[in-house]
Amino acid sequence: MDAKVEIEPARRGLGEDVPQTMRAWVLGGPDELALVDKPTPMPGRAEVLVRIDAVAICATDLEILTYGTPAMIEGGAPFNKGFTPGHEYMGTVAALGPGVDEFAVGDRVTVEIHAGCGQCKRCRQGMYTSCHNYGLNYGDVDKGHRANGFTTDGGFAEYAVNNINTLIRVPDAMSDEEATLVVTAGTSMYGLTELGGLVAGESVVVIGPGPIGLLAVAVAKALGAAPVILVGTRESRNAIGRQLGADHVIDARNEDVVARVKELTGKGADYVVDCAGSETTVNQAVAMTNRGGKICLAAFPKNAVSFTLGALAVNNIYLYGIRGEGRSATHRAMAFMEAGRFDASLIHTHTFPLDDLPTALKYARERIDDAIKVVVSTRPGITGGPKAK
Repeated sequence: MDAKVEIEPARRGLGEDVPQTMRAWVLGGPDELALVDKPTPMPGRAEVLVRIDAVAICATDLEILTYGTPAMIEGGAPFNKGFTPGHEYMGTVAALGPGVDEFAVGDRVTVEIHAGCGQCKRCRQGMYTSCHNYGLNYGDVDKGHRANGFTTDGGFAEYAVNNINTLIRVPDAMSDEEATLVVTAGTSMYGLTELGGLVAGESVVVIGPGPIGLLAVAVAKALGAAPVILVGTRESRNAIGRQLGADHVIDARNEDVVARVKELTGKGADYVVDCAGSETTVNQAVAMTNRGGKICLAAFPKNAVSFTLGALAVNNIYLYGIRGEGRSATHRAMAFMEAGRFDASLIHTHTFPLDDLPTALKYARERIDDAIKVVVSTRPGITGGPKAK
């Protein structure tokens, strides 16, 4: 009897035990969420059903809840369409679609967000996060594009369907919460490697110690960047940046950021990753980048910003944006995390149960109790609040 009690939780909702309905949060009007029962989705060809065990809250989730964009459901804003947001989730393979033998029921996995259409120019180049058919996956115009939590139902639920190309196996020793951070680390990896072409020994400045910024510090350090410089205003987050590998931390409240970067690097940084996205930080990025250097825009500002465009041309500076975690950068991020090259769990601060998602969102939005990465769990026994120290 005792053995049966021990193994039943691991089988909860897997295989023949998958329920016909599931609990899921759906978006009504702006910032209106309701917990409802929805049919459990069924996996198709090259797909699996994932029992969601944990999902992290991203700043983009907060944007979607309030503004709708960049989500697109049925060709338009996601409001009042039964849409379930959330995209940074991990879980356990619960069922296999026809012909799937790459995974087995019971495998722990974390996910990429995007599964491109596979037929447009960008997808053929491997840039599926820039799929030309983004959002065209409904009704008679279904082009096959999927971006869970953006154009299809996401992870604030008990189950989701994922293409096998979006799955990364989770090591047994890795916690659910840490596994949800692979997308965040993968986004930083994609910006620095595939899009940026970072070479070991080059200097990197990260502006903004949010989740992506902090893990950009970790990834840059693990890739051999030198020096790695973090610019921030919150000392508690700057301290985490130091733990993740920042060689220097600049407090933007008390120092001339551009002058300090040039002092530390000589003629300016080879790479600047702007994770703040304000007019001030964009102009700082332009001013602190060395000739021939690169600026990665990793934030989604809602308003237009003015910056010294001429300086880019005169100094041959490359400016590029980043959307998501493309070209399987999540797999490389997972390899670094599994090998202990950096401790992504340092940015995880709070965990709440699925039923308490509104509270979790409030903590993330208002940065209550210095929240950085807030995770929502479907595991039994989660009561909510700061993670155990």
